[in-house]
Amino acid sequence: QVQLVESGGGLVQPGGSLRLSCAASGGSIFSIYDMGWYRQAPGKQRELVASITSGGSTNYTDSVKGRFTISRDNAKNTVYLQMNSLKPEDTAVYYCNADIAYRDYGGALYWGQGTQVTVSS
Repeated sequence: QVQLVESGGGLVQPGGSLRLSCAASGGSIFSIYDMGWYRQAPGKQRELVASITSGGSTNYTDSVKGRFTISRDNAKNTVYLQMNSLKPEDTAVYYCNADIAYRDYGGALYWGQGTQVTVSS
């Protein structure tokens, strides 16, 4: 039974920082390929924020470049999102995902439950 558990969301003032974490757990995990963070604001579609490969290559949506940093700890099966210089337009529910290979055969894409990030004064 694989699950992704997120933490670190909350309320922050504009210009502030937050760090999100997402840990994958489950005895069937053999390897984790790409991991990523998405967000969905009210009335909008879910969008990719940042992604990272197992080798550490990263990709960011233009609106967060220079402010957000994605990283991962492969030993802990965990992905992080450091968010600095937060803006009100960053307010959304943030979801992590992970492309997981099973020990036996096959794999699947898993999603976290979501964590609310609110940027407001």
